[in-house]
Amino acid sequence: MKQFNVTGMSCAACSARVEKAVSAVSGVTSVSVSLLTNSMGVEGTAADADIIAAVTNAGYGCKVKGTDTQTKSSSADEDALKDTETPKMKKRLVYSLGFLIVLMYITMGHVMWGWPLPQKMAANPMNIALAEVILTVIVMVINQKFFISGFKGIINRAPNMDTLVALGSGSGFVWSVYEMFVMSQAIMDGNVDAAFHCLHNLYFESSAMILTLITVGKMLEARSKGKTTDALKGLMKMAPKTANIIVDGAEQTVPIEQVKKGDVFVVRPGENVPVDGVILEGSSAFDESALTGESIPVDKTAGDIVSAATVNQAGFIKCEATRVGEDTTLSQIIKMVSDAAATKAPIAKIADKVSGIFVPTVCSIALVTLVVWLLLGEELYFALGRAISVLVISCPCALGLATPVAIMVGSGLGAKNGVLFKTAAILEETGRAAVVALDKTGTITAGTPKVTDIIPADGLDDEKLLNFAAALESKSEHPLASAVMSCAEEKGIKPAEVKEFSALPGNGLTAVLDDEKLYAGSKKFIQTMIQVPEGILSKAEELSGQGKTPLFFASDKRFLGIIAVADTIKPDSPEAIQELKNMGIKVVMLTGDNQRTAEAIGKQAGVDEVIAGVLPDGKEAAVRELAKYGKVAMVGDGINDAPALTRADIGIAIGAGADIAVDAADVVLMHGSLKDVSAAIRLSRATLRNIHENLFWAFFYNTIGIPIAAGVLVGAGVTLNPMIGAAAMSLSSFCVVTNALRLNLFKMHDASKDKPLKHKQKSKIEAEESCRCSDACPVDLDNNKEENLMVKTIKIEGMMCPHCEAHVKKALEALDGVQSAEASHTAKQAVVTGENLNDAAMKAAVEEAGYKVLGIE
Repeated sequence: MKQFNVTGMSCAACSARVEKAVSAVSGVTSVSVSLLTNSMGVEGTAADADIIAAVTNAGYGCKVKGTDTQTKSSSADEDALKDTETPKMKKRLVYSLGFLIVLMYITMGHVMWGWPLPQKMAANPMNIALAEVILTVIVMVINQKFFISGFKGIINRAPNMDTLVALGSGSGFVWSVYEMFVMSQAIMDGNVDAAFHCLHNLYFESSAMILTLITVGKMLEARSKGKTTDALKGLMKMAPKTANIIVDGAEQTVPIEQVKKGDVFVVRPGENVPVDGVILEGSSAFDESALTGESIPVDKTAGDIVSAATVNQAGFIKCEATRVGEDTTLSQIIKMVSDAAATKAPIAKIADKVSGIFVPTVCSIALVTLVVWLLLGEELYFALGRAISVLVISCPCALGLATPVAIMVGSGLGAKNGVLFKTAAILEETGRAAVVALDKTGTITAGTPKVTDIIPADGLDDEKLLNFAAALESKSEHPLASAVMSCAEEKGIKPAEVKEFSALPGNGLTAVLDDEKLYAGSKKFIQTMIQVPEGILSKAEELSGQGKTPLFFASDKRFLGIIAVADTIKPDSPEAIQELKNMGIKVVMLTGDNQRTAEAIGKQAGVDEVIAGVLPDGKEAAVRELAKYGKVAMVGDGINDAPALTRADIGIAIGAGADIAVDAADVVLMHGSLKDVSAAIRLSRATLRNIHENLFWAFFYNTIGIPIAAGVLVGAGVTLNPMIGAAAMSLSSFCVVTNALRLNLFKMHDASKDKPLKHKQKSKIEAEESCRCSDACPVDLDNNKEENLMVKTIKIEGMMCPHCEAHVKKALEALDGVQSAEASHTAKQAVVTGENLNDAAMKAAVEEAGYKVLGIE
């Protein structure tokens, strides 16, 4: 996604206009404009110059992000997010208030309440009117931005919120000038009383008050919007500005931008790690809370990986740079949060559609209001007041900000806690998961085998058995051997040197120690060498039933015992799984292990269902089959999980595992705790709830405010002064942004308020019709349906990688009647198989996913 900075936008109508203009550029497959960050994300092959030209022609400014500086640095990104609007608004507000107070003293204080004025001025109503017009013009000049932007919007046929303000304030001013001519005519006719009466018909104070109150609202909005990016700015500030590298044996301090991959750098206690690297010398404890949200320091030594922005708390270390610049973990986190803010959640489309027609509709309502009141016999002064109230109370900004501010705060809060959402759509979708499929190894379990039980034969103790086992396993490269060696090391046992070591594939190990031949391996292998006591065999059976692997040890003289090894469950996995179940989510474990071992692990973990013996392709098929229960979230950490992560509605990579798993995932959890999965779902639900609140307020405010401003309650004695309308408009956006900021107080790891959501479960017939699995799928499809299958080829522009293919595939296969869809970014097409395929529905699904349909054959 290419990102641009857009200037000149003032409301949701502006962002909708920019989005429409860029979408029309050839080669653009998707575009998303953020009013919150004044940024735009564009995908496709269109040239930057064409995109910038489209935005410029629409009446706004545009440039590629990062072009202000020669090098892309965190400081440049910080400057882009710096709140420059609030100081400007504050300055405008101070000057506006200064002149407005004088104006209000004259119009309200003197004219209405008889407060004193200089005698010469008070004696002539024209002097009072001239003072009012001069003060009003000054306030209008101070706030000229509303008029420039508003009338530019009319010229470009893209009216915006500023247009409403300019029309409202300008109409009042023009009417007041007209009343001054009426006043001058009355003075010329010698009717001074009539001239003084005209002072009550002037709208100068309303024009100035509207501009000032809108500026108050804009300042509060700008200040609050600045706070929504605090999390992102906080991440950027963590990036060190310099690094101490070793050049020709000497230490040298250089700017962070000059560090290259392969450079050797040093980090002293209390310093931040400048770039990602691997420790060459030394050991220390590192505070990784900036990246993972975990406050407990992590001990690391030579060979371990360190990440930029983590803090060295203890020893002096020397490292080799492995990832620099935009490739560091911190930079990737910043990019994910920034990209999420630049994308749009599906729920925002409702507001976008309304915003696109909002301003013209309001202008029409204001005109109708004016005409209707005149036809009802009211004076022009009264009718104009109602029309101006309609213009100034209407607020498209509240609609436009309802979703992006909540998305920004939600994604920022997630990033601070080590939970990264790649797009706004995924932040919205995660909370709707009905099924969570968990890969076993590395997700539910620690991913590394450990010794769980040591059972020596009669006449031996644990230490003696472990001595024999360590001596034999010390020369083995088998993964289970490392578990035995780790246990021996923990107990301070040094393995004895063995001779004639031999590994027998599929059976076990043999070696000679002090003229005694040793054997290690499976029960079947050891039983061919020596008799195993019945008690040991039954114990081994019991251990196998618990999901553990018993290793048998013997010599040519006697049976030595068994050591059980298992990939142990993470301490917090059962609690995390229970949290998911409390949220009304079905938890399924996927594993390549045999059914018996898988059932044992699943029982300990507390999952609802176990699917065992599945390879990577089988995991993908299982995820597809689970879709009959609702939206599926797949959690994994390895390369073999990538197909299933891509297939799932929400792919979650845990522990920032393999790069390919992270690339395939939609949500990235920076550390390995399964509790972060429930935290991500909890945060998604809270964010969606906040968006609903914001949208309700925005729609409710405009639905109630506009009719009252138009005068529907005049019969009940309720009228709305334009100044009150302007104040209400100012506060509406502020209320929406402030409500979104409440998310910062949300405790995403607090499970005490979890409630299950009602998920729509598909019937058996729906499941059969929507299943798109291979022949191995457990859903029994009606074979007769094959006779009615249709095959269509969709020509698509914009797919650039396998991830794009997965998006298109997912979008098409979600349609009713579609049994399978195979997308190819190289062939630029998707082949769809199914019943009663609807061209319009398929085209809409692909384009909604962000790609352009060229034709359907």
